[in-house]
Amino acid sequence: MQKKFDAPSISVLAIPPEESAFALLRLDCYPRHGAGAHYESSYRSRLPINTLTRFASSRFQGKPLVHILGKPMIQRTWERAKLATTLDNVVVATDDEKIAECCRGFGADVIMTSESCRNGTERCNEALLKLQKKYDIVVNIQGDEPLIEPEIIDGIVKSLQGAPDAVFSTAVTSLKPEDAHDPNRVKCVVDNYGYAIYFSRGLIPFNKSGKVNPNFPYLLHLGIQSYDTKFLRIYPELPPTPLQLEEDLEQLKVLENGYKMKVIKVNHDAHGVDTPEDVEKIESLMRQRNIS
Repeated sequence: MQKKFDAPSISVLAIPPEESAFALLRLDCYPRHGAGAHYESSYRSRLPINTLTRFASSRFQGKPLVHILGKPMIQRTWERAKLATTLDNVVVATDDEKIAECCRGFGADVIMTSESCRNGTERCNEALLKLQKKYDIVVNIQGDEPLIEPEIIDGIVKSLQGAPDAVFSTAVTSLKPEDAHDPNRVKCVVDNYGYAIYFSRGLIPFNKSGKVNPNFPYLLHLGIQSYDTKFLRIYPELPPTPLQLEEDLEQLKVLENGYKMKVIKVNHDAHGVDTPEDVEKIESLMRQRNIS
């Protein structure tokens, strides 16, 4: 019987660092369409990470370079990613030369990608194609996650390695009541086995009273995900889907095509930076945690 989803905390998800050094597992057969697709891999090992950044954010122009307690936000995110134990490599993928110059300045590897990428997943795929080394899993962290815990990165990697029928993994945390109706805070619902059912900018589930239920464990999606690289190469070939376009959420194209997505629940009281007001919240949290 399939094991049910028990929402492990991040404290139990650390992965021995030697796992990332195993040889690449070659996978020769992969379904091109998700409906009824079943994908099995006994092991996925070599792991790069792409920190994805765009300068021309519609909600917050130039936000990857905004300073958070004296350092650019993208540098804060990169430094956190470097602490993960499961990764062979950490690179920044961007289409903006200002961001690239900044990242090279603090020592990051940078891959320039096309402005034609429609979302972070496509940008991640383009960056992967430009890397000289072959990998089994790619981790995608948005550049606006300056407080992402390395244990969460390791956790989604392990969850994908442990779910041979999934092509994608991501993380959620508890949704704060004040964020229930914020469209910038993406919500998620999962099944009893830890696989994603749906993502939405609206509150889900939504009850008939139209009010937030203080006793329901609503879930907030975090800006981090990992992909099996075979699937990542297929993703750009799949046409946009109705729910993806309506919600403007790239994860929905995965689900609408019948692929499975593993979800872990973690304890994470920070969130990404979507608006200028979020910078003050992040800085306040950093001061509370004595992060310099």
